[in-house]
Amino acid sequence: MSLRWKISATVAAVSVVVAVALSFIVHLAYARKQADDAHRLQADRIQLLLREYHRGSQPAFGSRLDDPAVPADLRAAVRDGKVATALRQTSEGTFVWAAAGTGDHVLSLRSDYRHSLDDLAALDRVLLLGSAVVVAGGTLAGIVIGARLSDRLRRAATAARHVSAGDPTVRVGAAIGGRSHDEATELAHAVDAMAGALRARLEAERRVTADIAHELRTPLTGLTTAAELLPPGRMTDIVQERTQALRALVEDVLEVARLDTATERPALSDVALGEFTTHRAAALAPDARVLVRTGAVVATDPRRLERILANLLTNATRHGRPPITVVVDGARLTVHDRGPGFPGHLLRDGPARFRKGGDRTAAGHGLGLTIAAGQAGVLGARLTFANPPEGGALATLDLAPAAGGDPHP
Repeated sequence: MSLRWKISATVAAVSVVVAVALSFIVHLAYARKQADDAHRLQADRIQLLLREYHRGSQPAFGSRLDDPAVPADLRAAVRDGKVATALRQTSEGTFVWAAAGTGDHVLSLRSDYRHSLDDLAALDRVLLLGSAVVVAGGTLAGIVIGARLSDRLRRAATAARHVSAGDPTVRVGAAIGGRSHDEATELAHAVDAMAGALRARLEAERRVTADIAHELRTPLTGLTTAAELLPPGRMTDIVQERTQALRALVEDVLEVARLDTATERPALSDVALGEFTTHRAAALAPDARVLVRTGAVVATDPRRLERILANLLTNATRHGRPPITVVVDGARLTVHDRGPGFPGHLLRDGPARFRKGGDRTAAGHGLGLTIAAGQAGVLGARLTFANPPEGGALATLDLAPAAGGDPHP
């Protein structure tokens, strides 16, 4: 049950409890007042009739002498000349009795209580109608309040998801709107403050990373030139290999830093995905098997697409096992290897920079899939990772087909 309906149900339940409790209290108070008034009036009447009886020795005005219908407890209560009243319900109806002892006799008077019960029933109908109005009004107010709060929280959640997706322009406080300064507003401001602090920290880290990579470029260029001038030999080969690896790492770090700025824009053109993948895969991973089920023309940046394909094939070659299969089906491209599969943290959280799988000694720096995911984001594509039931690791890239593009076989 959503928060909206929880609030509505709570308000409705409270309204019912309050309405029933108040109606019950009013009913009891009115019924007691009616009974007290009836007893007092009947006692006054029997006092008057008792005086008339003493004057004429005959009961008057509907009173009776030694009426056998007088309740036994009432008859016992009026001994020794006392006066008493009683309210009794019989098969004939409800009556209010009054009796007074006079010598060896009992003078009694019985009055119908039906009119008082009719008044009480009318009051109950009014209370029932009022309770229904209160419950309906309370429920409606609960629905309105719950809907408003639920809508504000839902808009806050939507804005928070945009923030977590990396949109720097979204503010949760502005998204929920309104002039209320309630807990939802406080929560929105707290989320905005937290997101701002995280953005500032990430920007600082990105700037430091980019600055370090830029600063390394100049000495690396000199180091590469110096390595090329070394005389041939085993040590020269090792130095040149390490220098090229370091240069590749710096270039990857700079690419990640550029992708982090979210300012990269693709140079779109129409690409026949099947033909493109076949040619590029043959150069990047000659042992990979390419299967084009249904080719399609996609609107993409060929350079960035090639970068994604290269990183996926490199990851499959380094961390997986053959056979490596590349499948093109429409605007979808998949790379499947038969290795141990992607690590759990990658499936759960996505690629993380400088974080490899379980094998720490494997080649690479843990940036390949991060760059592939970043380039896919620039292209507006969707890159997902899975470990299929048949084993291995499966990377799936969904691209946007070109408008009006004809599929290629």
